[in-house]
Amino acid sequence: MSRKHPTRKSNWLPLMAVAALLALPALAQQTTVIIKEASPPTTVVVKQAPSAAECSARAERAAMDSAGVAGGAVRGTIGGAAFGAIVGGGRGAERGAVAGAVVGGVVGGARRNDVYRRVYDDCMRGY
Repeated sequence: MSRKHPTRKSNWLPLMAVAALLALPALAQQTTVIIKEASPPTTVVVKQAPSAAECSARAERAAMDSAGVAGGAVRGTIGGAAFGAIVGGGRGAERGAVAGAVVGGVVGGARRNDVYRRVYDDCMRGY
């Protein structure tokens, strides 16, 4: 068995060893694939804040719907007359009605202002 190139028979072994050593780092690397699902587009509706005039009108309507000064005076008159009649008789009923009307009017006015302020502030905050 004669070979034409006797020196070439062992040359492929070192080349294969070098190729295997060079390929090892590439084989050792890991590839991580991250799959992220796309969320559907969302629609955001922005509500425009009402103006000061709109809030004032809304608060005025709410304050008019509350009893106010006149309603407080009527309630105070009835309550004062009843209290005066129980405590002081006929003349006490008159004095109680007058005092109740004054106190009821003041309380009703304060309640009306509280309603106005609360509704106006809530409106300006966007509620």
